[in-house]
Amino acid sequence: MQNKTSQKIVYVGMSADLIHEGHINILNKAASLGKVVVGLLTDEAIASYKRVPHMNFEQRKVIINSIKGVDQVEAQHTLDYTDNLTKIKPNYVVHGDDWKEGVQATTRQKVIDTLQQWGGELIEVGYTPGISSTQLHRSIKEIASTPDVRLKRLRRLLQIKPLIRVNEVHNGLSALITEKTSVDKEDMKTEFDAMWASSLTDSTAKGKPDIEAVDVSSRLSSVNDIFEVTTKPMLFDADTGGKVEHLAFTIRSLERLGVSAAVIEDKTGLKKNSLFGNDVEQHQATIEEFQAKIRVAKEAQITDDFMLISRIESLILEKGMEDALARARAYIEAGSDGIMIHSRQKSPEEIFEFCKQYHSNLPKTVPLMVVPSSFNSVTEDEWINQGVQIVVYANHMLRSAYPAMLNVAQSILRHGRSAEADPNCLPIKEILELIPGTK
Repeated sequence: MQNKTSQKIVYVGMSADLIHEGHINILNKAASLGKVVVGLLTDEAIASYKRVPHMNFEQRKVIINSIKGVDQVEAQHTLDYTDNLTKIKPNYVVHGDDWKEGVQATTRQKVIDTLQQWGGELIEVGYTPGISSTQLHRSIKEIASTPDVRLKRLRRLLQIKPLIRVNEVHNGLSALITEKTSVDKEDMKTEFDAMWASSLTDSTAKGKPDIEAVDVSSRLSSVNDIFEVTTKPMLFDADTGGKVEHLAFTIRSLERLGVSAAVIEDKTGLKKNSLFGNDVEQHQATIEEFQAKIRVAKEAQITDDFMLISRIESLILEKGMEDALARARAYIEAGSDGIMIHSRQKSPEEIFEFCKQYHSNLPKTVPLMVVPSSFNSVTEDEWINQGVQIVVYANHMLRSAYPAMLNVAQSILRHGRSAEADPNCLPIKEILELIPGTK
């Protein structure tokens, strides 16, 4: 038998989140060619182009190290193999033949180009019939979307992704769209990471004003409807949090359902939408009052996974940058797990200035969140550069639905029939196929 030290080196890049027969076939092929080095993608590498792995890197490494034929495991920090291949200079790279198209096609070509530098060879193993990673992951998601699993997901995302992309949902249908929609962008699949339960859109969908007129029980019922058909984590817009005496019950109810975070704003009195600013009468709590509310909320939660995010209204109410920063410092000291900074300016400059001072002047920082409804020209890459970790698209699903429904309603009235409205409507067959279990 050939000595391991004299064998050729075979590199296999893997996520190894769910090991199945196809993976074993690839590893067996690799072992037949020489010494097998598995380039195990880190959590960050996997999350850069698809879903967050169910198991973390260390858990997956233990499993791969236990498989017969694997000689060595190396962390692969990016989807791109180039760095590891250049360092190891394998004779062969073995991979399944399912990456010739789609988001990994560019990665495949880079592997071929890199191997050519020292005469290495790419060997592709044929698809294993009857095995579908997509179906396996779908099945895992369906059985793993328990409150406990969902609750933990936001903190996990914050650990491994530079930016969490959150989309507004107000019912099961908008949540399903948020859950399932993805686009291929450059060499990766882009999708939403989490859902935003907006008080504005929940109220508007019920035909009620955004003044906390919809009670907590009704809003929790909406959350439960959404959770029945989705698996992504949720951030809950809790407005002011209501009376401090009631806040503890709200937090426990949200945590019990599996909501990952509640966002409360530092205003008092009858809630008015922040985009009105000083055009309507709005009152901001004192720092001490809001710190007390934060402490009540944090003491009420049962797990360490639930997050409380404090929303600062100082820029909205034109109280200045120093007030906003002082509040951020005080709210973090009181136990806040995140800070949301808001502005109604069309320009992002004051938000950028806050981000700069927040990260450079505060002794301790927590994840920073923005809701760029007004300053919506800023790209996600720019937010990452500003040190923002959570971006919420807070009302676009409902805002886009209204003009579409209005247009169809007017068309029916105008023509006395629905035929002219058909081009603007989803075919009934597609509606039936959209909702799981309809067939």
